[in-house]
Amino acid sequence: MKALFRVILPLLFILTNIHGYAQTGGNNAYKFLTLTNSARIAAMGGNFLAVDDNDITLTQANPSLINASMHNSLSLGFVDYYSDINYGFAMYGHNFAKAGSFVGSMQYISYGDFSETNEQGEQLGTFNAGEYAFNVGWGRSLDSVFRIGANAKMILSNLESYNSVGVAVDVAGSYVPNDKTCISLLFRNIGRQITTYSSNGVEPLPFEIQLGFSRRLEHLPFRVSALLTHLERWDLTYDLPESQSTGETTTRSGIGDFTDKAFRHVVIGGEFMPAKFLSLRLGYNYQRRQEMTVSTRTGMVGFSWGLGLKVSKFGINYSRSRYHLAGSPNYITITTNLGDWAKK
Repeated sequence: MKALFRVILPLLFILTNIHGYAQTGGNNAYKFLTLTNSARIAAMGGNFLAVDDNDITLTQANPSLINASMHNSLSLGFVDYYSDINYGFAMYGHNFAKAGSFVGSMQYISYGDFSETNEQGEQLGTFNAGEYAFNVGWGRSLDSVFRIGANAKMILSNLESYNSVGVAVDVAGSYVPNDKTCISLLFRNIGRQITTYSSNGVEPLPFEIQLGFSRRLEHLPFRVSALLTHLERWDLTYDLPESQSTGETTTRSGIGDFTDKAFRHVVIGGEFMPAKFLSLRLGYNYQRRQEMTVSTRTGMVGFSWGLGLKVSKFGINYSRSRYHLAGSPNYITITTNLGDWAKK
């Protein structure tokens, strides 16, 4: 327990000095750091999971899950996002006898090619834009139930002729009382820009506090997951500029307003595992549905689904997440353990 306090107290000190980063929306640099990379996480509605089953793809968001069982694990992920935008990651786990367990990863986002024009609309050429993060994650067990971990990130951003470099860390702790239950607390993207895009000053990073819970049922092959997002900020609602200019606002009762704001922090997911080689997943993100749905055609915005297969030496995960009526991004993740290929 003393070891746990040695972790919590520094985190509380950090939080007292990062209140300026408690922002959402378009006020942050390096927003790509908050995108969901893992197909499994996307299928269950969020960008973070508290599930302790040696899945290396979960550690990019939750480093407290890093352990020795991930030694020689390799994972590649790709997301076919909107228009010409795509992003993904590559990660590898290694355990050192004295230093502990580590996961190295590289994540990227490519915004595609753009036409460069002058004031008259004459085309002068083309340019592209992309961002990259190089991560080193570390995790260890404090005792039989408490685990801690951290990700250190070097961030590079290139948007046409504008460039920026930054650093950030994720710090996480998990409580795993048994092989069916996991509770994780995550402080994500604590850091700052080293070099800025312009002389306008340093922009904040997309800092966030998240709390996750998962429980595998006792007599049913089903796992339930719940996430609480943006615990650093209560009100996640957003008024459209058009509403502000016209004076049109949506009014709710006191109970309705409280309930709406509370559920914007909640993401729920479920995972059905009828066989060792198959997982079926479903998720629901209330905030996404409230922000992205079209009132005349609500559809399945806010819902996500996916499946996981174990085929020979590979783990293959696929999912789709309904962000808007305009389309649904496709997520695919492939994982293998290089040690299995060396076995006869």
